[in-house]
Amino acid sequence: MKRVLDKEMQESSGLTSFLSKEQLHANLAMVAVIIFWGISYVSIKVAVNEIPPITMGLIRFAIASLTLGIILRRVEPQTRLAKSDMPKMLLGGIFGITIYFIFENIGVQLSTATNASLIVSVVPIITIILDALFFQSRISFMKLSGVTIAVLGSYLAVTGNGKVELNSTHFHGNILMICAMLSWALFTLVNKSLQQKYSGLFLTTYQTIFGTLCFIPFSLFEYKDWKLFSLTALGNILFLAFFCSVGGYLLYTYALKRLDVALTTIYLNLIPVVGVLSGYLILKESVLPIQLIGGLITLLAIVIVNFELITQRHRRQ
Repeated sequence: MKRVLDKEMQESSGLTSFLSKEQLHANLAMVAVIIFWGISYVSIKVAVNEIPPITMGLIRFAIASLTLGIILRRVEPQTRLAKSDMPKMLLGGIFGITIYFIFENIGVQLSTATNASLIVSVVPIITIILDALFFQSRISFMKLSGVTIAVLGSYLAVTGNGKVELNSTHFHGNILMICAMLSWALFTLVNKSLQQKYSGLFLTTYQTIFGTLCFIPFSLFEYKDWKLFSLTALGNILFLAFFCSVGGYLLYTYALKRLDVALTTIYLNLIPVVGVLSGYLILKESVLPIQLIGGLITLLAIVIVNFELITQRHRRQ
């Protein structure tokens, strides 16, 4: 009887540990992150209908820079940026903020929020390819299979009908989204060495500030289109700045410290799903079945790559 009670207590203790408040809060944080980042494509689409895309990015990240700067001063008042790291930090801001969001904002304007969210899923695959090219990282058979499958999925998601229509506005927007993903992949590679020296908050704050400053000269090309915009557009910019650029990052880092990397990766893979649903429900956008199939194929490729990473981690342990 005692053994049975002890066993039940152990199981109860394990269940309690699994469902601890910290774990629960971390999972809820990741749910909020994928909702914020998934819906962000809808907010971008709404905002760029009234505000030029580069100008919209400048306003969004000016607000985010100010907010992150205030938070950083309170959390890490003593941390300083080494002069030798200034070029890499600037480059990270250019790739991860300026170029990425110029391409993304214009891409969403020309295409749809649904298409954009489908194409975003290709980022891990592009990163693997660039990592192999620049850092001579070994590409295993599983990774190569994942890359091949992802190329097929991305092709279907971008073209929509399996045919390349160079004169299609949506196609041009989709290609710009691919360029944005390429820029983000370069950003992650630039950050490899910096991540060992600075906290995530410090990196995000400084690169957001540098990226925002680099928006300024590009936004001047849109000055003829500057005009007063509605409260709806303002509301979407504030959502993008506070919930996506600041809140999303803070919640993500909170969850990353408390959850396994594999679990957070699975959560992030759900962002395209949220993007497609929000585009359909909020903007009434249509999505072709072949595009959904392309998105699912790309997600399958990511699952294959993640499966290998998880297997390798278990072998080391």
